[in-house]
Amino acid sequence: QVQLVETGGRLVQAGNSLTLSCRASDGTWNMYAMGWFRQAPGKEREFVAAISRNGLQLYADPVKGRFTTSRDISRDTGYLVLHNLTPDDTGVYYCAAAEPKAAATTYRRLAAYEYWGQGTQVTVSS
Repeated sequence: QVQLVETGGRLVQAGNSLTLSCRASDGTWNMYAMGWFRQAPGKEREFVAAISRNGLQLYADPVKGRFTTSRDISRDTGYLVLHNLTPDDTGVYYCAAAEPKAAATTYRRLAAYEYWGQGTQVTVSS
């Protein structure tokens, strides 16, 4: 069972950038698709971005053009770069790993993911 650890969350001012990392524990990141989700206080966890095993990237509309996801298989690490942050981006950010699915659009769904990290807090001040 792969274990995921997110790092990089912190307090930042609006307009700034941040990079979140997600490291897998067992050297098998190349076997999974990677997703990023976030959960704001009092709200449900929502899809942010995903990258499939072959590099196909998906983004939620609110972050398209501002966030970029990537992965470095040699380091067993995935990344989410957040640009031009706003207070609406505040929340706990989770990375997740999914076994390959037939349709890439499936990776927008929480239920597609078998493994989850513990989350990292991102707070954007105005």
